[in-house]
Amino acid sequence: MSEMRTGPGGATKVAGTPVPYVTYAEFGRRFVAYAASEQRIAAVFGQLAGSAFDFGPIGVGPAHLAKASAQVQLGDPVLERSVGEVVGFELAIPLDIDLLLDLAVDRHRFEVTGFVHVHLTVRTAAPLRIVIDIAEPHPGDVRIDVATATRRGQLLRLLASVDHEIRRFVARYVANEIRKPHIAAVRDIDVAARLDAAWPA
Repeated sequence: MSEMRTGPGGATKVAGTPVPYVTYAEFGRRFVAYAASEQRIAAVFGQLAGSAFDFGPIGVGPAHLAKASAQVQLGDPVLERSVGEVVGFELAIPLDIDLLLDLAVDRHRFEVTGFVHVHLTVRTAAPLRIVIDIAEPHPGDVRIDVATATRRGQLLRLLASVDHEIRRFVARYVANEIRKPHIAAVRDIDVAARLDAAWPA
């Protein structure tokens, strides 16, 4: 049996090895930071990397006479941790988009790059849970840079409000992915249930 005794300076010795005490508050802070580590969060959202989707053709511009369609590819997410009153993460998901604007009489292709920005907050909840609160992206959270070879194509893109449609579809796609069961399952960590499973009462 391991020998435990209180030593000087607020420490415990377990089998002769000093183990420093920490406050409950400090233990809780460390536990949350460990449970919701940058590596764990990155692994969850890394599942989005490489996914692709198409949208369109949809009517855009005046009278919806032009048709826009696109192929969208998501890249490896970039994660940045922030620690203040709460632990949070800023997630940036790269975009690579091949956009086609069809005017019936002619067609214009655009190369689009950008990011979807998603904010995550780590929260603690009763009775003993850690919850990853995700602010689902809106069109304003999608930043894009559109390149075209012609001035006419640039003008048509502005007249057809293509940028807004791209932002709207991308935001909706990412929001739908976040709601899927494989991501929802790791957003709510029941610490009590996992502790009971590992160490039955």
